[in-house]
Amino acid sequence: MSSNDTSNTTNQTDVVESIVHHMPVILPVGGAILIFLLAFIAVTMA
Repeated sequence: MSSNDTSNTTNQTDVVESIVHHMPVILPVGGAILIFLLAFIAVTMA
């Protein structure tokens, strides 16, 4: 039988909501690392 017990969903924290606050820091740092790695690969292959 199905039950409409929503008590478990209210106590859980949403992973996306916990990460969103750190996005202004994570995105530029991740982009810089990606650009560095791509440049390193290009120089290595040249």
